[in-house]
Amino acid sequence: MIKNSFISLQEKKEESRGAVEFQVFSFTNKIRRLTSHLELHRKDYLSQRGLRKILGKRQRLLVYLSKKNRVRYKELINKLNIRELKTR
Repeated sequence: MIKNSFISLQEKKEESRGAVEFQVFSFTNKIRRLTSHLELHRKDYLSQRGLRKILGKRQRLLVYLSKKNRVRYKELINKLNIRELKTR
């Protein structure tokens, strides 16, 4: 299962499930599943609403992580391939 492989990547105990990185990872998996579902079922408005809520939660967690620890934020973004990093 995907969650178990990510936990082994973190090399932490089961307590890591509350970590910001793990929560962002699980939200990303849900987002990808819902996106593929919505490509087939365009008028599923409840799933669209759920997708928007999950996107908002993930965005808030990423903002928190970027303020708290910029290095962990960049590593997570690169690992999950969420967005392109802008170089300054």
